[in-house]
Amino acid sequence: MVDFYRTNKWRHLREVILRRDGYQCQISKRYGKTIPAQNVHHIFPREEFPEYSYAAWNLISLSHEKHMEMHKATSGELSDAGIDLLRKTCRKMKMEIPLRYQ
Repeated sequence: MVDFYRTNKWRHLREVILRRDGYQCQISKRYGKTIPAQNVHHIFPREEFPEYSYAAWNLISLSHEKHMEMHKATSGELSDAGIDLLRKTCRKMKMEIPLRYQ
């Protein structure tokens, strides 16, 4: 099986999202900081919500540092910051927050 992050479809979409976000970390931008983005983060984790893997609304450009803050270092699961972003996205999209993240 081909690694998701090595597919042409993902690589193209990643570039589209980085371009959309001006190659800037969107979390840092909220605080008035201009920090380059190197990562594109799945707000709804791809492993749990594969149906949102390619949804542009589920993707956000982040710096490496901010991306690491979205995940627990030991398990890779969403951290409190990642869960907070997921909840904010649900409110913005008028979606129900998944039970696990309520």
